Amino acid sequence: MPLRISKDARPQAATLLIAAAISIALWFIPIVELLNYPFRLFVTFIHEGGHAIAALLTGNSVQSLSVAMNASGETYTTQGGLISQMFISSAGYLGSMAFGALLLVLIRKSVASRIVLAASSFLILGLTLIFGLFKPVFAGGAWSGIPFTLLAGGLLAVGLFAVARFATAKVASFFVSFLAVQCVLNAILDLKTVFFLSSPFATTVPTDAVNMASATGIPAIFWTILWIAVAFFMLWFVMRLYVVSRDARVQPDLPFEDSPAV
Repeated sequence: MPLRISKDARPQAATLLIAAAISIALWFIPIVELLNYPFRLFVTFIHEGGHAIAALLTGNSVQSLSVAMNASGETYTTQGGLISQMFISSAGYLGSMAFGALLLVLIRKSVASRIVLAASSFLILGLTLIFGLFKPVFAGGAWSGIPFTLLAGGLLAVGLFAVARFATAKVASFFVSFLAVQCVLNAILDLKTVFFLSSPFATTVPTDAVNMASATGIPAIFWTILWIAVAFFMLWFVMRLYVVSRDARVQPDLPFEDSPAV
């Protein structure tokens, strides 16, 4: 059955292409790439938040969540059993992809961009205060990661809420599209990096894939490839929902249709 881009999805698809082009430009144009830094921090919060939420869903507790100036992050949780360890370790990169996919679905369903941005603001603020500040303080953990996590999370939350509150509807809609593209592209690029770090010939570097290998005894490269496959499946599925509709004008013959009169 022929497939086509829905007419009502074409303006949104065009916005996504523009957001993707700007994202790529911000990565590769010198100096200008600094403008991408806040969005990279946003994706890191989503990544680490995925670990934290997965820990809570599996009955574990979160000890701390921190984001560093180089846009890396760490989340410490109780380990639990094998299944919970696998779920928690997988929830970082796949969580970033899932969040980007969710934003795409919300855009396609015409959910108000201001609501999406405000909700994202409260999400970042909650991760920052609960897991980035209160939990490590009460648990007596290290204070080294708290200042920058608090600063970055606070500024991101304020910035997102400001766009939701003061930007025009078109600007807010574009901003949500841009965040979706950032989450999706960063998840793919991060998985590419982890793939090379998981090579048997690479120097061992602590990654989520290494954590999976330690928990299961299965090489890290296997988990990286699996995550990449799942991430691309999620992207393929949501993009079909986002821009593609079936052409109702073309329909194959069905076995129960009446035969023409002779």
